[in-house]
Amino acid sequence: MSDTPQIFVPSHPLPADRTGLLTAFKPGVRTLAAGFQIAPQFKPLPVDIVFEKDVAVPLRDGLTIYVDVFRPVGVEKVPVIVAWSPYGKGQGTSISVMGVFGLVGLSNSIVSGLAKFEALDPAYWCAQGYAICNPDIRGIVDSEGDSVFWDRQEGRDCHDLIEWLAEQAWCSGKVGMSGTSYLAVSQWFTAAEQPKHLAAINPWEGVSDVYRDLVMRGGMPDTGFAGMLQNGSFCGKNRKEDILSEAEHYPLINDLWENKIPDFDRITVPAFVVASYSNTLHTAGTFRAWRRMASQDKWLRIHNSQEWPDYYDEANVEDLRRFLDRYLKDVDNGWESTPRVRYAVHDFQGGDQVNVAAMAFPPEDVTSTKFYLDGASRMLATKLPANDVPAAYDVASNPNAVSFITRFAQETVMVGYPKAHLWVEAKGADDMDLFVLIQKLDAYGTPLQQFTVPNQNARIHDLTDHGATILRYKGSDGRLRVSARHLDGKLSTEDVPAHSFNRVEKLSPGQIVDIEIDLLPIGWAFHPGEQLRFVISARNLLGTMMPGIREYTGANSGQHVIHTGGGHASYLQLPIRVDR
Repeated sequence: MSDTPQIFVPSHPLPADRTGLLTAFKPGVRTLAAGFQIAPQFKPLPVDIVFEKDVAVPLRDGLTIYVDVFRPVGVEKVPVIVAWSPYGKGQGTSISVMGVFGLVGLSNSIVSGLAKFEALDPAYWCAQGYAICNPDIRGIVDSEGDSVFWDRQEGRDCHDLIEWLAEQAWCSGKVGMSGTSYLAVSQWFTAAEQPKHLAAINPWEGVSDVYRDLVMRGGMPDTGFAGMLQNGSFCGKNRKEDILSEAEHYPLINDLWENKIPDFDRITVPAFVVASYSNTLHTAGTFRAWRRMASQDKWLRIHNSQEWPDYYDEANVEDLRRFLDRYLKDVDNGWESTPRVRYAVHDFQGGDQVNVAAMAFPPEDVTSTKFYLDGASRMLATKLPANDVPAAYDVASNPNAVSFITRFAQETVMVGYPKAHLWVEAKGADDMDLFVLIQKLDAYGTPLQQFTVPNQNARIHDLTDHGATILRYKGSDGRLRVSARHLDGKLSTEDVPAHSFNRVEKLSPGQIVDIEIDLLPIGWAFHPGEQLRFVISARNLLGTMMPGIREYTGANSGQHVIHTGGGHASYLQLPIRVDR
């Protein structure tokens, strides 16, 4: 438990656009017959399904939450999969969920409307001999208590739900979890509580450190998405956690923020983790959790699209069923022979590779290679320039950035973690908010980008020209407030620097300091003649992660100086796959 008090504000009723046909509180049990269709745009049910609505579940502190259970008809006991999130359990037919499907270019007909947002569809899974449990978690809709925001409390609550489910007469005693985004985050916290009957988890992209991934990435108070989440969700009758005020009151890591990091050492359950390189909210956290979790039986698949299309893709659903059949049904289906890592390599021109097998990430045939910045030529080279030549920009000018380029003479593949090691100086200021980006350029210098969703119409172009980064992949980015440059010796590795964020170290006039910035992992292919560009800027080069979010403006003034060459060996470290 945290000694630092959490901050709460009154919650509010579920908005109309988040209300679905099954939202109203109406406890009871009924059978939905095969062919049942909740609304014309949704998939009909392939089998009869028992629907238990608004079932009361007690938590250890005496509060009650309410869950919906969908299960196959019959007397055979079945395993159950939990979808833990604050998004209303009856929200699958809401305007908001249908709008998200429309935004990314998915047809509502691929699901039955019974699924929670970002969760498994009971229509498919009940037909495969599974039950699905959709809870309204603490403080949401009709459930009691105050809602919290990605917190170890959620792990304890879900632990209690899992143990309750395992005791139900229809349950085989085995419980799993699956889902994307919030539903992935909750799995880290739940697995760390080690409920006896949790048999497997399937986190499909999600943050794993609220401070570092969400509200203070790089030490900057960028709370636009957190604000949208807090103000647009967490709807109930009592109070909800005010993470925006917490970020303002507690700008450094403390026990409150530590309480929002799962205890990875206690995650030992079999895990099938799914990630992408392109989700500027989820990528860092998913890979961090994959690296740090203690599970011996863990698998990673890195895809080349966006989580929602990927999650509902038929082939990927079947892939997930093999995993869950193995650990929730004890089916001897050879899942263990699945490569521990399957990764994607982006080509950005239609030649992506997917499901490339490896034993680890980065793969064993990858070598971290330093490309030194040369302020004179503005090139990147594997040889350190002899002369110290700075590159500078005024933060209020256009451009307020400097960049460096290298061209590849032969086929080059990069898979793993890039990082920047820079020597920097602030003139006319005592701090710097730095944003970095690596881009792929074609042979003629044109930046290459890639939509991650099926929708590629004119409106999605407008939305993603600047911002909406999870819908259009433009490169690997990183950021750091220089006064937060202190590295955490326990968490940092040679490839992935991690900052402690527990102190502020302002700059003195004329002081040159070296910093390390982690960039999102990559899987990229460069063909002969193609180029890589590394950009350093005073502004967010990609914009917001989703449309309609307030964009963060760097707290900058004066001039930024990037020292290169000689005694100030600034470099970009890239994970180069080497043919052995």
